[in-house]
Amino acid sequence: MVDVLLVLLAVLPPLLLLVYYYSRIPTTISLMRLLSFFALGAISGFIALHLELVFETVAQWVVNWRVIQRSLFGVALRQLIEVGPIEEGCKLVTVIALTNYFQRRYRLRPSTVFLFCLAVSLGFTAEENWVYLFHGFQGIASIVERLISTPVHAMFSAPWGYALGMLVNTSIYSNRRNGQVSQAWLNSVICHALVNVLSISGRYSFPWNLLSYGLFPFLLWMFWRLEQYLQKVQGQVPRTLISGSPLKQQLWREFLMLLTLMLGGNAIFVLFTLTRDLSFLNRLQLLDTNVALSVLSRLSLGLILGLSAWVIYRYLRRLTSRRRYY
Repeated sequence: MVDVLLVLLAVLPPLLLLVYYYSRIPTTISLMRLLSFFALGAISGFIALHLELVFETVAQWVVNWRVIQRSLFGVALRQLIEVGPIEEGCKLVTVIALTNYFQRRYRLRPSTVFLFCLAVSLGFTAEENWVYLFHGFQGIASIVERLISTPVHAMFSAPWGYALGMLVNTSIYSNRRNGQVSQAWLNSVICHALVNVLSISGRYSFPWNLLSYGLFPFLLWMFWRLEQYLQKVQGQVPRTLISGSPLKQQLWREFLMLLTLMLGGNAIFVLFTLTRDLSFLNRLQLLDTNVALSVLSRLSLGLILGLSAWVIYRYLRRLTSRRRYY
């Protein structure tokens, strides 16, 4: 019964997110066929896991790879040359194979290829959730962490998914388009590595642990970028919040956008750490007055940060609406 529950916790969140994006992207691809792409994404996740194990074994023969990974620099190196390239590479190869297969039979739209990317990425997420929950990462804290990270692989792959979508049905400047896919894939690898490094940095001592405060703002920016790519592949013009003729005005809006990401991202971070800390307490400890006051203060901090970010965001939206910067 517990195993079935863990499978549901691993698969349902990314599956529901896929259904949500399926409802937003007009396509002739059936939902059942899209679920098969989701399964292929999970298979690509297992392939990536085995390739990483092979890489670890070979690297250990060449250098003392396990010792190198004890430092934050070693962690960053592993993410850049192993985890990011292998995982993004497996997803990319899967989506390219699907695109080539269906392109022989149908005239694919960019939005359909982008949906392929989302389906494979979310299937990859389901596989990763299963690995974490079944292999020593159980508990409420891990479940909450996996729920929050549900859209992360889709956000990683959004740049090359968009570039690949714009490549289909394009015969002119195909070499340039292929170069854009490669650049977008490299962008995804770097973002993938950076997110993993930021998420791990909290385990280290000062000042490296301060890097963890940049994790959720960066994730929030990547989610915003995913939404922009989604609008572009459907022929919509994404809303531009950072604009302005004078350089001073543009710098001011860039500062406000950065501030919005920092405030909003760390509001989510406060709630995440609060949930994680409470998961380790028993029922009697939850009734303690000091614990209740601590929870209330952290909730208030998260609320203030979140509301401040929302006010600044609405201010930027109002400026763009007034000046028609769409």
